[in-house]
Amino acid sequence: MSPAKHQHIIQTSIDTLTDVSGRLLAWLSLIMMVLLCLVVVLRYGFDLGTIALQESVTYLHGSIFMLGAAYTLKLDGHVRVDIFYRNFSPRAKAWINSLGGIIFLLPLCTYIFIISWDYVIQSWAIREVSTEPGGIPAIFLLKTLIPLMAFNLGLQALAEILRSAMVLISKDEASHTDG
Repeated sequence: MSPAKHQHIIQTSIDTLTDVSGRLLAWLSLIMMVLLCLVVVLRYGFDLGTIALQESVTYLHGSIFMLGAAYTLKLDGHVRVDIFYRNFSPRAKAWINSLGGIIFLLPLCTYIFIISWDYVIQSWAIREVSTEPGGIPAIFLLKTLIPLMAFNLGLQALAEILRSAMVLISKDEASHTDG
């Protein structure tokens, strides 16, 4: 199997994983909206409140935000200053994307993963619970989203770097065969 084919398989596999998780997270948005409406109706309509229900909205929001970062990157929905970028050729964009991923995004994901690891392990060790009476007894699960986000985003960054490399390689191969 050629390196380009192997690279394509890895990139496609990561993209598929990110796409499936992103679509599942979209359903969490709907669930979060329903729960939030329920919290409001119970609180203001019936003068009833439950901390666990309110915290579940926070857990869902955290899950969507943290785990959805990779999906956003896959869809090219991240924040970027497009004043110059939008006018660049596909090759120039591939250079910027690959270098940005290698120099900035992968090191950031690695840093977040490493720096959060002990924090999450300590939370798991004590099975950290909510400080609110009646809250969700699983803060350790919420904190686990931090290294998971770094891992997922790092994987998708790798897929984006491979995608950009394929653009650069195909352009280089085309220019070598023309001459």
